[in-house]
This record gives sequence, structure tokens and C-alpha cells, in this order.
Amino acid sequence: MPYRYLDDVAIADAAFEAWGESLQEMLTAAADALLNVMISNIDAVRLRVTRHVRIEEDAIDMLLFQLLQELVYYKDSERLLLRIRSARIEQQDTGVVAFVEFAGETIDPARHHMVVDVKAVTLHRLKAEERDGTWWGTVVVDV
Repeated sequence: MPYRYLDDVAIADAAFEAWGESLQEMLTAAADALLNVMISNIDAVRLRVTRHVRIEEDAIDMLLFQLLQELVYYKDSERLLLRIRSARIEQQDTGVVAFVEFAGETIDPARHHMVVDVKAVTLHRLKAEERDGTWWGTVVVDV
């Protein structure tokens, strides 16, 4: 599990740190950490439906923010619990672009052990950076 929860960062919210050897791995770990805030058994999510998104931002931390916001959006608008199936990141003149395929299924309270409802990803202490060959992301979400 390439993420951990940060109990001392936010009292009324949930915070986590995710990491990976590549930016794609860190984004995938952050997406799983977000899902794990909402449900305790993320492996119960079957990869039945897909959604494709293109996210363009001028900074990596905002790319992380927007990617996680997409997951919250799909949970709220279509009742979908999604995981990253694949992600391709491209550096462009205007910033960074992510092409992401999410996969998952509709919330099933009988199989998905709900913990809390994530309302939004916040900008509080948001960070995405590379340190010594490892990508790190820090995220606080409003629950």
C-alpha cells in the first residue's frame, strides 16, 4: 500500500500521503487512498465500467487535485467508485496533461463497506513533488 494517512494534519478532514516510483504510480496510489477514505475494502470494487478523462494543468500539484476531484465528481454524479486502470502523463509547453482511464462500478452498500463520504479535495497543504527519485503527493479531503 503506497500511501498512509496523516492523523495530525487535519482534525475535521482526512489527509494522506501517497508515493510511487513514477508520477503515474503516485497518482494511482493517491486515487486508491481517496477511495480507501470512502470505503474500507477497495479490492471489492469490480472494474466493470470505464471513464476516460483528459486533465491539463500548469502544475503537477494541480493535476493531482483535478484527478482526485474527477473521482469525487463521478462518485457524486453517477454513484461510481473508480480506480485508475491506466494513466499517461505528457509534459507540454503549457504544462502537464494526463490521459486517464478509470474503471470501477456503482456503489453497492451490500459489498462496499462505506466509511465516510468525501465531499471535496482541498487545496490545504496540497503538494506533489519528486524527491530522490520518488514522487510524493500530500492531500487533504473534506469529509
